[in-house]
This record gives sequence, C-alpha cells and structure tokens, in this order.
Amino acid sequence: MWLIRLAWKNIWRNKSRSLITMAAIFFAVILSVVTSSLQDGVFDNLIKNMVSFYSGYMQVHKKGYWDEQILDNSFAASPKMEQETLSGKNITAVSPRLESFALASSVDITKGCLVVGISPEGENKITRLNEKIIAGNYLHEADNGVLLSDGLARRMQLKLYDTIVLIGQGYHGSTAAGKYRIQGILKFGSPELNDKALFMPLALAQDFYGAYNQLTSYVISLNENNLLKTTAEELRLKLGKEYEVMTWEEMMPEVAQHIRTDTASSKIIEAILYLLICFGIFGTLLMMMVERKFEMGMLVAIGMKKHKLAALLLLESIFTVVTGCLLGILVSMPVVIYLNRHPLRMSGDMANIYERFGFEAVFPASTEATHFITQGIIVLLIGFLLSLYPMARVIRLKPVNAMRR
Repeated sequence: MWLIRLAWKNIWRNKSRSLITMAAIFFAVILSVVTSSLQDGVFDNLIKNMVSFYSGYMQVHKKGYWDEQILDNSFAASPKMEQETLSGKNITAVSPRLESFALASSVDITKGCLVVGISPEGENKITRLNEKIIAGNYLHEADNGVLLSDGLARRMQLKLYDTIVLIGQGYHGSTAAGKYRIQGILKFGSPELNDKALFMPLALAQDFYGAYNQLTSYVISLNENNLLKTTAEELRLKLGKEYEVMTWEEMMPEVAQHIRTDTASSKIIEAILYLLICFGIFGTLLMMMVERKFEMGMLVAIGMKKHKLAALLLLESIFTVVTGCLLGILVSMPVVIYLNRHPLRMSGDMANIYERFGFEAVFPASTEATHFITQGIIVLLIGFLLSLYPMARVIRLKPVNAMRR
C-alpha cells in the first residue's frame, strides 16, 4: 500500500516530467482513435451510399437473373415467399421491386435511365427513400407520378411537376411507353445513382412494362450487418435452388475489393502510427531514467531492494499511462462526434476524382464505442510494455555508477 502512495506522490513531485509523459500518451490515444474512427466512418459511408441507399444488404432474384438482368427473368410476386423471407432472425424488412431500363425523353433531349418500381412504404423502411427528396412529395401506392434523381433531372432539363416520357422494352418483348408527371426530385450520395434513377409505384411499373404481378427482386435489410453471410446461407436453404440470394458484396465486388484494399493499406498506416507512438512514449521514459538516475542509485545504496524500486517505477508508469489514456479517450469523444456530424468534405479536383468512381467525397467519423475502447487498450498495452524498460534498468543498476555526476 505504501508503494502505491509513494508512486502517486512521485508522479507529481516533478510535474513537468509527468505531464510530458501523460501528454505523449494523451495525444497518442487521440490520434489513434480519430484515425481509426475516420477509417471505419469512410467505409461505412461508402457502404451506405452504394448499398443501403439502393441495393439493400441482400437481394433475392430468380435463378440466373443477375447474369442476365432482363424482365423475362422476373418471378411472380408471392406473399408466402415474402413472409418466409421476413421470418429470418436477422432480417428486419423486405421490399419488392421491378427494375429495368428505359429511354427517357423530354422535348429534344433523350437519355437512358434506370426505372425502379417500388412499394413506397416497404422501400422507405430499407433505404429511407423519402429522406432523399429535395423537392416535391414522396410516392404512395396509388400514385401515377414518378420520382426523378437530381442529376437525371438536370441532364433532361426537367423540373418538379414537368412531364417525362419513357420508352422501353416490356415483358416478353412487348413495347413499353408512357408519360408521367414528376412528383418529386431525389438526391443520392452516390453520383452514379444520382445521374440515372427514376422511381415509380410498383403497380405503375408493372403496368408500364406489362409485367403484371411480376418482380425482379426482393430487397432485404438486416439487423446485424456482420451476420450478412450467415443470414444469406440460411435464406438460400429456406428458398431453395429456384432463387438466388446475393449479398451486396457479391452484387458489387468492386466496392468490396476497394474496402479490402484500403483496409490493408490502412493497417500499414496504423502500424507506422503505433511505431511513432512507441518512440514518443519511449523518449519520455528515457528522459525520466536520465533525470532520476542519481535518485535511484541513492535509494539502492541506502538499502532499498531493487525489486521494490522496480515495482515502484512500474506503479508510476501504470498511473501515468492510465491517466493519459483516460484523458485521451475523454477528449477524443467530442472530436469524433464533431467529425461525425460535420464530416470532412473534399472539393475541387479531388472531389471530381471520387465522384468519377461513384463515391461521395465525404469523410465522416464513426462513433462506434469499440474505437475508443480498442485504441485506448492498444496504447495502454504499448505504454505497459515500454514501462518494462525502466524496470530492467533498475534490476541491472549499479549504485556507485548511478550516483556519479
């Protein structure tokens, strides 16, 4: 007990030295937490833009649809199948869709677009489509209007309540044609989706394509995203070989590969960061050993056991490292929360490069508690391991040599 009290007093006997050591650990924790939070936040935002904004975390199609995405590979809507899908433990919502392409026309401007027939209520549960509206109103099941993405509207030079003409190929080779009032304008985080998407109520899309009671997919949202593969396997067994169950990683392998590549490179950056943290903490410990060399030699010379002196230094290190880590975690919390609510935004050429690859040039931080806990523990362990150095020096200490000026 006396060692604990003495260790605490020794920390504050030389405030400057102790504060420098704590500051090294304090800034190390903040730097590692912010770096880790930004890394995960960027990936989460990317997945949200590319996945939850449109594709969902999983989709169910008729077998072979993904290889040949045509209306002839659609399947009949089945309330029983929808209920079976929704009964999965990790599945929170299921929404039917009918997707195809059409040529959009306005006066003398034409452009290909993605036409998506949706169940407005079901779709909103998964992708929160109504939150993307920047003008006009959201859809209802019986509406005859459409929602147009902002980029497509600008390319077509169309405004809210204008009329858009659609021409395409319908079910089993029939001709699809119709004109629709623009009921709302949407803006997506994904530039690619923002330039081509058009949404209409499912019944209206089925009528437009002549694909009555037909669907191209069921879009699925999950409760726990880390159980994605397990949930997909369970659903495949439940629905049988007639249908294909695909995760977003299988539907968009380029995004999954981008995340894996960036994660690997981020690990290298983290390793360099931890190496710098080691040098920072070790430098302060070396400074402490030089300053206290005479003191430690004198204590051993007057009879203090080396193992007790080593234990005293270990306790001092523990108090210093723990204090620095706790302060670092407390200060990093508001920093990460601020970066989450006010994310970093690229502009100019850098933003254009990101958008060219279909990514939103926004970098928010993740507020997951694991970042604070994990990074705090890692820096704590680094501090503890480096604290073994003063203990080793004390064990090999020669009092006479240590007391020489």
